[in-house]
Amino acid sequence: MTPAADAKETKSEKDAKPETSGAPAVAPGYGQPHQYPGRLVIVEGIDGSGKSTQLQLLQRWLVSQGHTVFFTEWNSSKLVKETTKLGKRNRTLTPLTFSLIHATDFADRLFYNIIPPLKAGMIVLADRYVYTAFARDVARGCDPAWVRKLYGFAIRPDLAFYFKVPVDVSLGRILSGRASIKYYEAGMDLKLSADPVESFSKFQARILEEYDRVVQEFDLTVMDATADIDEQQEVVRDVASTMLASYQPRGRHGQAKVPGGGDSVPPARVVEPQR
Repeated sequence: MTPAADAKETKSEKDAKPETSGAPAVAPGYGQPHQYPGRLVIVEGIDGSGKSTQLQLLQRWLVSQGHTVFFTEWNSSKLVKETTKLGKRNRTLTPLTFSLIHATDFADRLFYNIIPPLKAGMIVLADRYVYTAFARDVARGCDPAWVRKLYGFAIRPDLAFYFKVPVDVSLGRILSGRASIKYYEAGMDLKLSADPVESFSKFQARILEEYDRVVQEFDLTVMDATADIDEQQEVVRDVASTMLASYQPRGRHGQAKVPGGGDSVPPARVVEPQR
């Protein structure tokens, strides 16, 4: 199997997905490419897919090529970070409040940490994008059309990777790094099973099913996340290089401050690979 693989619809148990209102319409923000001089590259995948490792490797490579890079990740806005932590700690988050909090996080980062560097001609790397909501929120029971409309203000990325991995591989990677699975990560709030591992498997199966729909709807580049890390990175760089062929950076300094606010570009760092 090659790293860039075709996505196929995943079949799961009958209870593996809540009923929805049918095929959603494409979100309004995705009709046309954005007009900013920078480039937006995002990665998606279930927990344990290795997407973060691949994005960090790509970041280090782009910086080594002299590009100015800015990094942002899901659920990192200071505006809602403490609220999210509190809700998780008290286990009071519902599918609706979870969805709205993540939408607030994304809106804050889009306008302060994504659009400004794009306007300045930087390459923005995002660890998760709106597709995470399209998969997770719907897997939690939210209506797919409603979720897409909620994120209608989003801009379309220039390149979107989806790292596809079986649930059992994902689970093995997570448990190899820590002793237990987190409550919401396992979907325990959905009462799928009293056993965290079984609940995780059922919940992630739902998410995989939604990701398959997202891939077809938004034409994400599918990567075989079970392939060798270096082999995956080679493909990621090749695809990114093709996308950047028409890119004309305003400056090539490796790192920069975000105009209009935001944090400094973090130094390139690589976490331990998830095999």
